[in-house]
Parts: sequence; C-alpha cells; structure tokens
Amino acid sequence: MGLFDTIRSVFGTNAAADATRDADPEDLFGMSTAYMTMGADLGFDSVGSAALCFSGVDSTDFADTVSDVEAILRAGGEETGTTFDLHEDSHGWEWVILQDDNPEDLVTSIHFAADEFIERGYGSRLLAAVFGFEDAGERAYWIYSFRRGAYYPFAPRSGNNRDQQLEFKLESVLTGELTIEDDESYWYPMWPDARGGHPWQ
Repeated sequence: MGLFDTIRSVFGTNAAADATRDADPEDLFGMSTAYMTMGADLGFDSVGSAALCFSGVDSTDFADTVSDVEAILRAGGEETGTTFDLHEDSHGWEWVILQDDNPEDLVTSIHFAADEFIERGYGSRLLAAVFGFEDAGERAYWIYSFRRGAYYPFAPRSGNNRDQQLEFKLESVLTGELTIEDDESYWYPMWPDARGGHPWQ
C-alpha cells in the first residue's frame, strides 16, 4: 500500500466504516477553549493559521459550493479580518487556509466553511480541520478527523519523525476538553510538503 493509499484508508472509506461516532461540526468549537489551555498549561501559542482539508469532486455543483464557501469566508473576514486562500497539495488534497491572529476567529471561520460543505451535501468530502501551535520553534497540531468525529495530536519533527512523547502529553492535558481519538492507529501524520512548512502548504 502506497502513501496515498494509506491516506485514503485512514481518512476515507475505512475510517468511515470504523467510525465510533458521527462527525459533528460543533466539535470544532472545542478548540475555542483548547487553544487557551495549550498556551497556559503547555506554552504552545497559535501559529495564527488553521486549515480545512477536503477531497474535491469534478462537478459544477461542487465548484459552486467552493465558491459559496469563499463568499461566506470573504463576508466574515470583513468583520473579523480573517484572510483565506485555497490550495491543492501534492497529494491532490484541497485546502481552505485561514490566517488570523485571533484563534477564535479561526475556529469560527473553519466551522462556517465546514457547515457550508455539509449543508450543500458534501460533508463526506471533508477530511480534516488542522489547527497549528508553536513553542520556541517547535510545532504541534490538533487534527480533527471528520471521518472519525474526533481530534488527535500531531507533533512533526525533522526527517518525518514525530515527537510522540509530546503527542501523549497533549492528549493527557486536553482529554475532557476535546473529543480525542482513542485508537492511536488513526493518529495519522499529515506531513508538510516542504521542510519548515505546515501540513496545508
């Protein structure tokens, strides 16, 4: 099984079949308080960016849906100052990437975007929401899997290594505040395309 097949397996049909609970976009609002715990208890501050990952469909209706998501985010950005961009990575995943120094605005914008996909009948195309944090140059992420309806931590390090000790620490501190995936085989790494980049770059 190749890398892309593994990704499809974890975020795609296998994950849906093995899901322990339905995804709920309201879960995203858990990050509104979790970011404060990340800073106060762990010293990790928001990187000022977050992203929604989805798998595209070659259809006019889906393209219209993406356009509507852009319109919603553009309107919201006029009030919050949140900016966004769309990007396709080397795996063929599509991303809505948001920038804002206020983590609560990022959470709200991600929720608006996800909710629009779901309302338009494309909830099954949503893969993950990714929230980035940083402490003294070391990055950590909380990834919400829409196929599993749960969060999991991801702490990438150079050479496609992971700081598993930090991941377990994040899990222990945020348990009870976030719905965390209890099957570690689904803590799938979303590696950045470029060294020093984020998973959505």
